[in-house]
Amino acid sequence: MPTSIKQIEDLSLNAWPSHKMELYDGWILRFSYFYTHRTNSVEQFGEESLPWSEKIPFCEKEYQRLGSPAIFKISPLVSPNFDFMLENRGYRIEHVTNVMTLDLSKAANLSPFPQVTFLDGIPAAWVQALFSLKQVTDPTHIQVVPSMYQAIPKETVCACVMKNGKIAATGLGILDRDFIGIYAIHVREDLRKKGLARQIVSGLISTGQKKGADKAYLQVVEGNVPARNLYESLGFIDYYQYWFRVQPVGSRKMQHPVGGLLST
Repeated sequence: MPTSIKQIEDLSLNAWPSHKMELYDGWILRFSYFYTHRTNSVEQFGEESLPWSEKIPFCEKEYQRLGSPAIFKISPLVSPNFDFMLENRGYRIEHVTNVMTLDLSKAANLSPFPQVTFLDGIPAAWVQALFSLKQVTDPTHIQVVPSMYQAIPKETVCACVMKNGKIAATGLGILDRDFIGIYAIHVREDLRKKGLARQIVSGLISTGQKKGADKAYLQVVEGNVPARNLYESLGFIDYYQYWFRVQPVGSRKMQHPVGGLLST
């Protein structure tokens, strides 16, 4: 059976849990102190009975209570009329993202991966290294996000490259059904363009195949040309695009429920 957009969206939800989640009339409200748009947004996943004119204000109030702007994920599964309604409410588009897929039997230009180390589980040191590579300094994120990684319900393949005893590049594969999702590909800035990302992705693909995966998917933000070039060279092709509509909140600052400030 051909892969559906709904299947990839389900896999993505499984792969990256939020800190808090609320079900509401066929929608899921995800909240993670604004760590990422994906984990801090509303996704539509099932049948609904209430009108949008009632549901959108409800979501706005919920996110306001939690100290965040309301964010809605817009994929091809969402009615264009819903996107237009958010546009008319002043919601802006952020983080346009391309979902790419790969039939692993057609993977091309995989490289050997002698520098890649595979780790058991998702160690705390790996998460802390990822924070460093992404320049994450928000104390709330540092406190909360490790538990989100530990909450991933699927089998994971955690990868890294070590330099001088420290993690200098990361990657994460998440196995679900016959797919491996490719996540968290980051390389220390001074080591980029040296083939480390190719080694990590090649290692994740090869390990996924050994564990029974025959397809892969990943997400790349529009405009990330180096990442896109790498993935295309490995055989990944565009499947669909999604983006986020973010509530207009101007320059207001909202109080985090656990302390810090969320600047928008």
